[in-house]
Amino acid sequence: MSIDDQSLASGIAAFEGKHFNTAYPLLKPLAEAGNAEAQYRMAIMCQNGLGMVVNESLAFDYMSKAAEQSYPLAQHGLGVMYMLGECTKQNGPSAIKWFELAIVQGMTGSLTTLAMMYKDGTGVEQDDNKARELFKKAGFDPSDFMS
Repeated sequence: MSIDDQSLASGIAAFEGKHFNTAYPLLKPLAEAGNAEAQYRMAIMCQNGLGMVVNESLAFDYMSKAAEQSYPLAQHGLGVMYMLGECTKQNGPSAIKWFELAIVQGMTGSLTTLAMMYKDGTGVEQDDNKARELFKKAGFDPSDFMS
């Protein structure tokens, strides 16, 4: 195991254990060097002020870089940022793009979130038929979510 692998494993363990002041110095150099998993976790810390002051622009930057490397959790996270207008301007088409990329990689949560966007008309024109189709595709009974 390389030093970078050890730092990543230690940084993830610290992150998962909610020891963000320990995770930050382990993950930051790896994120800066382009490690998508470290970038994703740094984005979460920056967005929520975990072990640091909230920095929405840096959170968006890290999430974008990880998503562009096809890291599925980051693709979903970037979709959420665009859907809700967190750390960036709300942008429905961009949210859909990133959720669809995450879905291709097996992120069922992205499929469900996309279904909810269509159900509620969040960032897209409300479309119950599209929402039902997506809920079914995600393995859910649409009636559990829709009246």
